[in-house]
Amino acid sequence: MVKEYKTIKTQVALPYEIAYGATWTRFFEGFKERKIYGTKCPQCARILVPARAFCPRCFVDTEDWVEVSQEGSLVSWNYVNYRYFGMPTEPPYVGGLIRLDGTDVGFLHLIGGFGLSDLEEVKKNVKSGMKVRAVWSDERQGNIMDIRYFEPIK
Repeated sequence: MVKEYKTIKTQVALPYEIAYGATWTRFFEGFKERKIYGTKCPQCARILVPARAFCPRCFVDTEDWVEVSQEGSLVSWNYVNYRYFGMPTEPPYVGGLIRLDGTDVGFLHLIGGFGLSDLEEVKKNVKSGMKVRAVWSDERQGNIMDIRYFEPIK
């Protein structure tokens, strides 16, 4: 005998709060002043952005803070033109892996400053390896979106 099971399709929302902790709190407080800070590993001397409480390579605490450049290179990127749960912004948008000058790891953020509605136009403006710079929001609240996006440096 074959059993049949009824199913329903629904969405579940899980609201939550997360504590930044001391390191990310200090990192995002710098954003309020339009500054990007990283932490420096005392063993391997890598500059980590976003700031980390310890070096993930050496497993030692990082206590030295350094202000880093607001310009860097785009390591890789992706174009998003569909909606999904937990999006950082409304589509279309370009997400990029950025390595700021003088740092040793990349971090994810938005790439912008040009039209995003046509993928072919985006591909003319966005190239891996291109130089980018931070564009700050007028009103900053101490979170990742205080940087509106990184724009290409022409």
